[in-house]
Amino acid sequence: SVLSRYENQITILSDCLEEFPETDEPVWILGRQHHLNTDKSKFLLDISGRLWFTYRRKFSPIGGTGPSSDTGWGCMLRCGQMMLAQALICRHLGRDWQWEKHKKQPEDYHRILQCFLDRKDCCYSIHQMAQMGVGEGKSIGEWFGPNTVAQVLKKLALFDEWNSLAVYVSMDNTVVIEDIKKMCWSPAQSSSVADSSAHLHRSPLGQNKNTAGLCPGWKPLLLIIPLRLGINHINPVYIDAFKECFKMPQSLGALGGKPNNAYYFIGFLGNELIYLDPHTTQSFVDSEENGTVDDESFHCKQGPHRMKIMNLDPSVALGFFCKEECDFDNWCSLVQKEILNQQSLQMFELVQKHPPHWPPFIPPTKPEVTTTGAELIESTDKLFELEEEFEILSV
Repeated sequence: SVLSRYENQITILSDCLEEFPETDEPVWILGRQHHLNTDKSKFLLDISGRLWFTYRRKFSPIGGTGPSSDTGWGCMLRCGQMMLAQALICRHLGRDWQWEKHKKQPEDYHRILQCFLDRKDCCYSIHQMAQMGVGEGKSIGEWFGPNTVAQVLKKLALFDEWNSLAVYVSMDNTVVIEDIKKMCWSPAQSSSVADSSAHLHRSPLGQNKNTAGLCPGWKPLLLIIPLRLGINHINPVYIDAFKECFKMPQSLGALGGKPNNAYYFIGFLGNELIYLDPHTTQSFVDSEENGTVDDESFHCKQGPHRMKIMNLDPSVALGFFCKEECDFDNWCSLVQKEILNQQSLQMFELVQKHPPHWPPFIPPTKPEVTTTGAELIESTDKLFELEEEFEILSV
């Protein structure tokens, strides 16, 4: 706890000392342009409106016997949560939605927050992400890289029917338009199935869901592009293209940082990246009985951090959100015009057709979940209780 207080003080002090310069140069934050000379308050409001996930302590042990804090190892997982949360805000509330302290927020806002609470039954909790990472070769408590977090989010999203996201993680620096459209166009659901599924129930990952919300049409897309922008240091040839991604209206920023030190990058000013820092340890927060969440600790109220872009580790992951197909088509056009046509050494490829030498593309589906021993014990206990009640009634 002493270490946590010290870490918090350092964060606050560094933010107080680090004022943004007076400049005519625009600041870009997740597809929005700000001018510090004329609308600095709007810029700071835009920053504080992003959901800020940090280290937490005193949550229930991961896996029942594992760590009850992610301090020192969970920073990339927290950054992945922040990127995904921004996608969900765009999906349900829109990019122009703003958070204000003590102001009543929409029900969907609290529902989004509940997805990320540090509980084993919340679909994008630190518990679910750490345990899903085991399948990616990462032990619980081990540091993740950007690509590992992307793969974990892709798997967890299959269980999340309320948000109903299609998560596409590119392979070999290549985004395949044909595969994305195949994944995002969901087949029509029969009315009888929708009617029978209209009641809220709990998924295997504990997320309340309403399968009646699954309707034919475009499934909102979370596109993640893991990249290696150099060998030991970022190659300067990629800098302009990297910055251009933050200007796109579909931008969800980038995951990256330094070795074993992850940040969520949300924009830039000149040749400095602007980021949210998860390296502050806070206490576990649970939801209230009425379903709302005390959200003050989920918004960073100090000025944002900056880092010279050349200090960035070359291993990053770009994120984009396309709610409708037209958003994705627009993103493809922007990539072609502003990145691919401008660069001799391309940051990533955008191709129309699935490469013939690749394995066939099969859209991911939710795996079958087997009954655990705990569920079996619980069900048999209930069965015995019913038998005893029946015997008493018979007597």
